[in-house]
Amino acid sequence: MKARERVATWGSALPARSQRSTFGLRVSYIALSAYSPPPLLTEERSGRSEARADALSGALRVGRASCAAIASRIWALLAGRGTGSAAAEMSYGSSSIASGAKTATRTFDFGRTHVVRPKGRHLATVVWLHGLGDNGASWSQLLETLPLPNIKWICPTAPTRPVAIFGGFPSTSWFDVTDLSEDGPDDIEGLDASAAHVANLLSTEPADIKLGVGGFSMGAATALYSATSCAHGTYGNGKPYPVNLSSVVGLSGWLPCARSLKSKLEGSQDAARRASSLPILLCHGKGDEVVLYKHGERSAQVLKSNRFENVTFKTYNGLGHYTVPGEMDDVCKFLTATGS
Repeated sequence: MKARERVATWGSALPARSQRSTFGLRVSYIALSAYSPPPLLTEERSGRSEARADALSGALRVGRASCAAIASRIWALLAGRGTGSAAAEMSYGSSSIASGAKTATRTFDFGRTHVVRPKGRHLATVVWLHGLGDNGASWSQLLETLPLPNIKWICPTAPTRPVAIFGGFPSTSWFDVTDLSEDGPDDIEGLDASAAHVANLLSTEPADIKLGVGGFSMGAATALYSATSCAHGTYGNGKPYPVNLSSVVGLSGWLPCARSLKSKLEGSQDAARRASSLPILLCHGKGDEVVLYKHGERSAQVLKSNRFENVTFKTYNGLGHYTVPGEMDDVCKFLTATGS
């Protein structure tokens, strides 16, 4: 089997014990040995293939600690430790939002931010958000190898907080969550704080720079919440959203606050205009067992039915809860097409 073919069948090729995935990046030495960058990312540059392989290897090594921590939390959750009290202590009320600020119920202290400088002329800045339990470093190593020389990547790290889906165990998380789908309750306070952190990072960029946000899994959910906040013009708590987004990318994620989206956008011509003009790329694997494919598909449908007319939804047969070169190809093409 060729290396490219092995990449496309990571999930099926791995032994049962190796088929765990973090909520950030898939961890497997077999996947690392099979990795081979596609032509779009190679561009016939000497050493490009090796650089991509080294970057992905480094990103996955960073994720191993998260994988072990998440596994222990999941086993504790399955054992029934603390699930009842964690759910009872969750708060969904709105309050003031600011990076690292203390609100009425919770304090949000964001972790380290990793920045990848553009290799060419700076034309766009994209904040990229990691998945649950991961950190900004793992994605920054991969993003810096993409053939997008005009993009500055900002990769923040989510606050470490108790997470209900882990029975209250702490983890890096953009917001609290009981279910990795649009079906669970929405942590408006946490979503607002993370969307505000993204907006704060983008607000210091030069005025002539296009601004975007993207992410994986929970990071994708946060990116989509930022998109709907941008279209509506306010956060969930009513405070104004301060930046204009030019592109949004979501990999293996879902749409928070899907049930209330229609009521938020109804009756506002400005919101309808912003929604219809915002390019959004959603990508989801049909083999995803963490955030099920149906949730990604449903998210795209809800967006399209609520005046987000420029939504592209791409599916990948056999792809689980991780990324592959073909998916990153589509991200590169999308950001290039939107002028990022």
